[in-house]
Amino acid sequence: MEKRPLLQIGNLLPALEEGLRERYAVTRLENAADPVVFLNAHGGEFVGVATSALVGISAEQIAAMPNLQVISCFGVGVDKIAMSAARARNIPVGYTPDILNDCVADTAIALILDVARATPEADRYVRSGLWAERGPNSFHLGRKVSGARLGIVGLGRIGRTIARRALGFDMDIRYHARHPVPDAPWDYEPSLPDLARWADFLVVITAGGPGTRHLINDEVLDALGPRSFLINVARGSVVDEQALIRALIEKRIGGAGLDVFENEPFVPETLLALDNVVLLPHIASATEETRLAMARRVIDNLDLFFAEGRLLSEAS
Repeated sequence: MEKRPLLQIGNLLPALEEGLRERYAVTRLENAADPVVFLNAHGGEFVGVATSALVGISAEQIAAMPNLQVISCFGVGVDKIAMSAARARNIPVGYTPDILNDCVADTAIALILDVARATPEADRYVRSGLWAERGPNSFHLGRKVSGARLGIVGLGRIGRTIARRALGFDMDIRYHARHPVPDAPWDYEPSLPDLARWADFLVVITAGGPGTRHLINDEVLDALGPRSFLINVARGSVVDEQALIRALIEKRIGGAGLDVFENEPFVPETLLALDNVVLLPHIASATEETRLAMARRVIDNLDLFFAEGRLLSEAS
C-alpha cells in the first residue's frame, strides 16, 4: 500500500521520527531551503501533519495545505497550534494528554523541594570548597515543605496529580481556576492574588496562550511575598518574566523554580546569575518511559484517524 504523505514540522523524538517513516511518506519542512515557498508549491500534497507543542503549526501553514485532514501533536499544549484555523476546516488535532501527568507532577514536587531547601545551591557550595572552608552549619537555612500551604494555578489533569503528590507531604491545598472544579476536594480560591497571599508555594500548571499570558504578574508576585516561592511547569508565557526577575533580585519573593521560559531555549543572563532560582531546560515530561509513550500516542492518533476517521486523543 502506498504510504500517505505526511509533513513533519520541527524536530521530534528519534523513535517517533523512525515510527512515522515506517508508516508514512514523511517530508521534513525544515529541510526546505525556504519553508514558505516550499509549502506554497507543495502544500497540496500532504494529508497529515506531525508536529510538537513547542513548534506547533500556524494558520498560514494550514492554509497552504488544502488537502490536510489531520494534525497530530507531540505534547499537551496547543497554544502554538492555530486551533481556530483547524476548526474552521474541521481538521482534528491529536495530542498526548494524561501520559505525562506523573512526570510533570514529579518535576513540580522536585522544584518545590529544590527551591525550599536550596539543593542546587547547596551542591555548588560543597563542590566549590566553601563548606570545607567555612565549616559545619555554615550553609543558610532552608524552608520546610511538609505541612506547608500549596496553591495550584490550574486544576486540570496535571494539577490534580500535583495535589495528590502534595498530600504525601501533609500540605494544605487550595487552587485557582477560571471556575470551580465540581468534584475537586480542595478549596477553590476565586482570586489569584489572594491565593498567592495565602500560599507558601504557588505552582503554575495552567494552559498557555493569549488568555493566560502574564497571568503571574507584579500583583501576584507581590502578594506571594518574601518567604514564598513560585514554581512554573506550565508555559513560559504565563509568567511575566521581567516582573519575576525584578521580584527575585529585590527578594520580594523567596525564590522560584522554573522549567519553562518566555523565549526558549534562551534564558535571560540575569536569571542565570541568581541563586534564589532553580532553572530546568523544559524537562518536566522528559523521561524515557513518558516520551516513548507520547511518541506512541502521536502515531496511534494518525493510524486511527486514517483507519476509522477518529482520534484516540483529540484536543478541543
